[in-house]
Amino acid sequence: MSVLLRSIKMLFELLELLIIIRVFMSIFRVSFQNPVGKIIYELTEPIIAPAKVLLHKLGLDRSMIDFSPWVAVILLRVIYSIFLRIF
Repeated sequence: MSVLLRSIKMLFELLELLIIIRVFMSIFRVSFQNPVGKIIYELTEPIIAPAKVLLHKLGLDRSMIDFSPWVAVILLRVIYSIFLRIF
């Protein structure tokens, strides 16, 4: 069971890292059209898209700064902690 928990922890950490890389790519205006950028975008968009929808529904999407990646990271951590409590 501990191997499964470690694997899941590594998956969540990898997703968080990819989201942070995506934020830096956005800040430094690195194109998502290159192969690495496409992979990062495709892996993180299913996580960031619900955060964007949540911020839009709350009316918090009107600033110049996109907070959806940070909301996605927080949601990932919440989901992981719930997962740990279940198992």
